[in-house]
Amino acid sequence: MTGTTGSVATVTEETGSPYALSHLDALESEAVHIFREVAGEFENPVILFSGGKDSIVMLHLALKAFAPAPVPFALLHVDTGHNFPEVLDYRDRTVARHGLRLHVASVQDYIDRGVLKERPDGTRNPLQTLPLTEKIQSEKFDAVFGGGRRDEEKARAKERVFSLRDEFSQWDPRRQRPELWNLYNGRHAPGEHVRVFPLSNWTELDVWQYIAREGIELPEIYYAHEREVFRRGGMWLTAGEWGGPKDGETVEKRLVRYRTVGDMSCTGAVDSQADTIEKVIAEIAASRLTERGATRADDKLSEAAMEDRKREGYF
Repeated sequence: MTGTTGSVATVTEETGSPYALSHLDALESEAVHIFREVAGEFENPVILFSGGKDSIVMLHLALKAFAPAPVPFALLHVDTGHNFPEVLDYRDRTVARHGLRLHVASVQDYIDRGVLKERPDGTRNPLQTLPLTEKIQSEKFDAVFGGGRRDEEKARAKERVFSLRDEFSQWDPRRQRPELWNLYNGRHAPGEHVRVFPLSNWTELDVWQYIAREGIELPEIYYAHEREVFRRGGMWLTAGEWGGPKDGETVEKRLVRYRTVGDMSCTGAVDSQADTIEKVIAEIAASRLTERGATRADDKLSEAAMEDRKREGYF
């Protein structure tokens, strides 16, 4: 996940010009600029890192932005306690490989203390808000990088690259600033912070094409593999202590892969034979559903589920 310090203009079939960047080079350059802008404007930034593909690409870009120096930010993971083991293993290996600092906010700790209660459906993704916001406050993080993209979900389509949050980590659309000519305003009052989205203008296909170009390693669950799953709410879910399967839900072994990774209780797999990155890219190019729209039950709780969570302090 190491690389050069930025993009170099080269002659490509896509542009045909020695002075034009390819679309991936342009996206990379924009993201690298955002990382460096935050490093210059803020005192204590942190990168949200779950071991999912978007946070992996985001960390790769941060490594490029500051190479050969180390990344000047810590990582933060909100651990639901229902994460995929393969993803946690990847997270820990990545932290060790690059000598990074990792903060973990544990949902299970809050449940054990009686601060949060388990939901009847077993889903813990909506319970992440309090651990996230309290960790931001206790560590005094003034900028928090997230891997959200505008193509994922309609609430995220309205998001700025620099998203101002108040002292309670809440999002108010009326307080968001214009970002003309890629000029970002990081001004914030004491207690407030800014959520930063370097991948805002990327699509799922862009992310996968960039992963292919850069040779970025991912957890194996992103590629087709045989897995024991059961059907619920139109999705293939992985069995686990979180509450599945229930009576009448049959576990079967299927060839599946994951398009997005979150809490096991609300992240569905898709039937797929895409066991290589080339096959994944072809599959995504033919898809008419975003990864969250197809496989995330927490976004289907209501029409405004994501926007409601943003207002409460989630991403």
